Amino acid sequence: MLPKYKYLLTYRYSEIVHDLTVEFTKRFILSNFSSLGEKPDFRTADQMNQAARSGKQNIIEGVGQSRTSKKGEIKLLGVANASLEELLADFEDFLRQRKLKIFPKTHYKIQNFRKIAFRLTALSNLSHLGNLKEKPNLPKSPEEAGNFLLTLCHQVTYLLSKQIKSLEEKFIKDGGYSENLFKKRLNSKI
Repeated sequence: MLPKYKYLLTYRYSEIVHDLTVEFTKRFILSNFSSLGEKPDFRTADQMNQAARSGKQNIIEGVGQSRTSKKGEIKLLGVANASLEELLADFEDFLRQRKLKIFPKTHYKIQNFRKIAFRLTALSNLSHLGNLKEKPNLPKSPEEAGNFLLTLCHQVTYLLSKQIKSLEEKFIKDGGYSENLFKKRLNSKI
């Protein structure tokens, strides 16, 4: 049995985003990006890697709190979403500042990136240990790599927003852990 968070689509997307962001920063931000005459930018690379890690880790922590604190779960998923939104802006900045194209969502490459992401995040792509059987490949060009990660960030933030909204509705309808314990305590005294 895998940990609960491994079954979440948002987690599987965030794990891929994290892994590919580390590869992206090594390849395009820390290495000598000589074709554009840039020097390694350690601060930006660190910020991007930390935002990607924060997105993933806050999903894990939020799901870990799900049984005892719906409020805590919602808050941590909100932090994950904010971290991934920050990362999304970093990829937009990377492309814009280098005068690389940001593909519209109707672009055929974006459609292909979405299909790749859908295949990679499928439960059938998880091994019995919860690791991806098929690993994502970062495109070679900085423009395509940036757009691929931008697409993944858009997908995971969209899914996180839906997950948070669903949890908020459930919290409003059913209450939280403390409220339900209190109700059980009152009912046991009757």
